[in-house]
Order: sequence, then structure tokens, then C-alpha cells
Amino acid sequence: MPLAGIGFKLLSVLVFTVMVTAVKVLGDHVPVGQIVFARAFFGLVPLVVMIQWQHKTNTPWRSALATKKPVGHLIRAAIGASAMTLWFSALSRLPLPDATAISFAAPLITTALAVVILGEVVRLYRWSAVVVGFIGVLVILSPNLGLVGVLDDEARATGALLALASACCMALAQVYVRQLIKTESTTATVFYFSALTSVLALFTVPFGWVVPDLWTVVLLVGIGLMGGIGQLLLTHSFRLAPASVIAPFDYTAMIFALVVGYFLFDEVPGLAVLAGSVLVVGAGLFVIYREHKIGISREAALKARTPS
Repeated sequence: MPLAGIGFKLLSVLVFTVMVTAVKVLGDHVPVGQIVFARAFFGLVPLVVMIQWQHKTNTPWRSALATKKPVGHLIRAAIGASAMTLWFSALSRLPLPDATAISFAAPLITTALAVVILGEVVRLYRWSAVVVGFIGVLVILSPNLGLVGVLDDEARATGALLALASACCMALAQVYVRQLIKTESTTATVFYFSALTSVLALFTVPFGWVVPDLWTVVLLVGIGLMGGIGQLLLTHSFRLAPASVIAPFDYTAMIFALVVGYFLFDEVPGLAVLAGSVLVVGAGLFVIYREHKIGISREAALKARTPS
């Protein structure tokens, strides 16, 4: 049911946007390590509920969380926790549309890293799209880093660099997950990521966690719950429709970011951000299209070689 899959995908993007909005609201007065802990720890709640529900339908906990690569999960958690920390840090310094646009570089970086780390073959069309996408990222970064005009906000420059570093970590995590899921279940991968990230985030306690008031507690718990629910919605969307159909709807996050940024934070993106976003989104969509075409070609070739 592709339409149902698209619906769940859009719902997941909306939930993640609400989560990111809460992160941005808390960013000025709650340490980022504390926010990362809340996102990971309370994000376990929806997952545990799902596993428990599956347990009643013949999916025991032991098999749901079985793993052959405990060290692999720890490495993935370290990379993912770094990406989350950098991303949340960027959100408190950068307008939401700018940060969102820069994060779209992650799939392009993933394509490049897959060549180096996984030995995947990327031909001229996709390399061209990656180059165009990186040009788009530079266009987005230019006003935030003072590459054009005069830089009058050092926090925005720092935020832009943090967002770009986060995109690199996101891409590295995505490449690593491609290897991990060859032997590990999706449930185990998500569970161990959240659990281990919670533990890693506790190491930031000495750097000044705050005692939250009631409203802050509500937002912190909400960040975790929304992150966990968004992850489950995203996973379910891939069960209902092919990845090539679902993936392009990632970019609807930019629409939500523009709306939220304008009405809640009085943020209006400049021409450079909008122009760069068009380049990055266009490049990302082309990469998705080419990977879909290549996947179809590989499947056809496999069927041709398989005796009937």
C-alpha cells in the first residue's frame, strides 16, 4: 500500500519536526548532553511497548534483541550519539530552515562514504549529483560563515559548522548501519542504539546538567517519546512501500521547518538558503532516482540469470 506508506512517512517527518522544535526551545537553557539523554532514554518507551506487543504475538524478547555484534552496536551508538549531539547543538545556534537544509547533505555524503568504506560503485550520474549537492551546501553555508557579505553572528557560524559535522556523522552512521543490519534485526539495532546512547550521554553529567522545572520535564520526556514514535512510524512506512517511493518525502521536512521557523521563531531564510536548498534537494532526489533505477536493473539481471 504505497499511499499508506507515504502517509506514515509524512507523519514521521511531522513528529520529528515537533521533536526538533522542542529541542530548539530547550537549547538555550538545558545542556545538550541532558537533551540527548532524554531523546535516547525516553525514546525507548515506544520501542519497549512495541516489543512487548510483539511478545504476545510470538516474538520473544530474546530473539527481538539477539545480537551477534555487541561491539558493533557500541560503535554505531558512539557515531549516532555524536551526530545527535552536534545536531542539537546546531539547532540552538542556527535558524531551523538553515539547519534542516544543511542536514540534507547527509545522503550525499553517505553516497561518497559508501564508495570509500563499502566499496560500492558510483558512476558519473550520481557523482555529478553529489557535486551539485555539495555546491548547494556551500551556497547555504556562505551567509552563515560570512563567505558572502559581513559575518555579524559568530553563533550562526558555529551552528553552521556543527550542522555540517552532524551531517557527516549521520552519513557515517548510515553507512555503518548498512553493514550492521546484515546480521542484526531492525528492532535490536534501534534498541541498542537508544540504550547505549543513554549510557554515553550520562558521561556529560559532570559538565552541568540542570534541575528541570515541570515544563522542562514535559518537553524532555516529549522529545524522547516523539523521537521513539517517529522512528516506529518511519520503520512502518518502509514496510508499506518501497524505499525508493518513501525516501523523497524526507525533503518535506524543509516545508515544515519553514513554517515552524517563521511562525514560532520569526525566522525567514535568505535567498542563499532557499537557492542552496533547491540544489541539495534536487541532487538528493536524483541520487534516489538513480539508485532506484540501478536496483531495478540489478533485479532484472538477477531474474535473467535465475532458471525458471
